[in-house]
Amino acid sequence: MDKLEAYILDNTKPEEELMRRLERETYLRVINPRMISGHLQGKLLEMLVRMLRPKRVLEIGTFTGYSGLSIARGLYDDAVLDTIEVDDELEEIAAKYFEASEYGHRIRQHVGSALEVVPQLGEVYDMVFIDGDKREYPAYYNMLMEGGYVRSGSFMLADNILWYGKVAEPIAHNDKHTEAIVEFNRMVVEDDRVDNVIVPIRDGINLIRVK
Repeated sequence: MDKLEAYILDNTKPEEELMRRLERETYLRVINPRMISGHLQGKLLEMLVRMLRPKRVLEIGTFTGYSGLSIARGLYDDAVLDTIEVDDELEEIAAKYFEASEYGHRIRQHVGSALEVVPQLGEVYDMVFIDGDKREYPAYYNMLMEGGYVRSGSFMLADNILWYGKVAEPIAHNDKHTEAIVEFNRMVVEDDRVDNVIVPIRDGINLIRVK
């Protein structure tokens, strides 16, 4: 951690104990633990939810539940988060922390492909946090926009949108993850139905508003 990052964390409201335990367990038990949102991004998600006051929120990519709990913390009691994770081996960790949290009752946990689960849920969402399989980002965007699962005034936040800086470099042969993220960013910026801005926090968030 560099000095500036340490300063930012020192001057952001501290992480609660449950979230510290979740992050610690993630690093102990899970492959690629750096995929966890972490305190700074989690706090940003919570603050955005408090500002936007969504009633229905969708998360594509639960992982171990850190971002979901951050979103749930910012929700009002009559609001609901649907969170979807394709890897069923992660379900138990997330469920344990959802149950332990005072905000867990706001979360509905689903296991499976988001491209299959979202149509089954049939909801229209005020806010969507996209953090699933990077190769499927364009498909998620098309599903949400063409399927009517977002509406005018809905917000979508797509994580890892800078992909370690690879989006600004020539794409390596057969690098499907970078190809898909570049395509997703192109689709968004060329879509007259939305406004957007890329926020360079951590690995980048594309903040998108449906007009």
